[in-house]
Amino acid sequence: MVYGAIDLHMRFSQIRIVDADGAVVRERRVATTRAQFVKVFEDLGPMRILLEASTESEWVAQALETVGHEVVVADPNFAPMYGERQRRIKTDIRDVAALAEANRRGWYRAAYRVSRAQRTLRQQLGVRRQLVRARTAMISQLRALLRHEGLRIANGHSHTVIARLARLDVPLTLQPVLAPLVEALRALTAVIDDTTQTLTRQAAADPVVVRLQTVPGVGPLVALTYRASVDDVLRFARADQVSSALGLVPREASSGERQQRGRITKTGPSDTRAMLVQAAWCCWRSRTARSSALRRWVEQLATRRGRRVAIVALARRLSRILYAVWRDATDFQIATTAA
Repeated sequence: MVYGAIDLHMRFSQIRIVDADGAVVRERRVATTRAQFVKVFEDLGPMRILLEASTESEWVAQALETVGHEVVVADPNFAPMYGERQRRIKTDIRDVAALAEANRRGWYRAAYRVSRAQRTLRQQLGVRRQLVRARTAMISQLRALLRHEGLRIANGHSHTVIARLARLDVPLTLQPVLAPLVEALRALTAVIDDTTQTLTRQAAADPVVVRLQTVPGVGPLVALTYRASVDDVLRFARADQVSSALGLVPREASSGERQQRGRITKTGPSDTRAMLVQAAWCCWRSRTARSSALRRWVEQLATRRGRRVAIVALARRLSRILYAVWRDATDFQIATTAA
């Protein structure tokens, strides 16, 4: 049996194929294209091919699986996979040699591969996120230009920034400077609104997302983001594993009698963490009966530890509640939040 490995890069990738004894059967550098990958592996029969999880890894894996190979997308954070590689001398040839040996010996940990539907949803959410960031940058630029003239635009929602600008007495010399920004903001806001409406319709059509929205503070975008990040709720055995995967658990350096915990790890998707923190603020500020138990809990914690610690703790708790609601296929129940 032979084993393949790919040190994957955007333009060119290094490939190594070894036999059961570790002898090199083939090694070459190829362009990172579907045709080249299929060609280099095609005449040696089906084999197991190992590559690290990366931006390009999924389409490469699918291209090779289509022609009959078994592809393992490996977790690059699994240290034993690089057991014989010297970090002081790092080259593509050394990297692919380590991957080939790890494949032959089974020294790897497969990364979770997100389903096609949720990859598409992640892409949609990512596009909207970038559009919102672009609008935020434009509004910041608008505010800076106004401050140069001693003017300040009132605080408010992004949708109303143009209306609030119209209430200011902007000097004639500044108006043509601001005009391109105003037009861009108007057009960008329309695109963001259309994108948001599309995502909201998708949320209404997905029973899992509808169920997640029964949790206080969780709206369509938060529920969709959580859904896209978790993908398959059954891949987690416990709720705390979800919190850990989302980077919402504290760092820990404990040994013997000493226990030391720090800030949260911030591993995993930062956008999902940010959304859950926003949901936590919404839950805290809500005055509905549905959020009352969670609100009491976080207020008591804030008294002891401060607002910033409390809001992150509530975000962590929401991630676990969302997991339980999804896993049990039930709506949020107020009784489940009893402190």
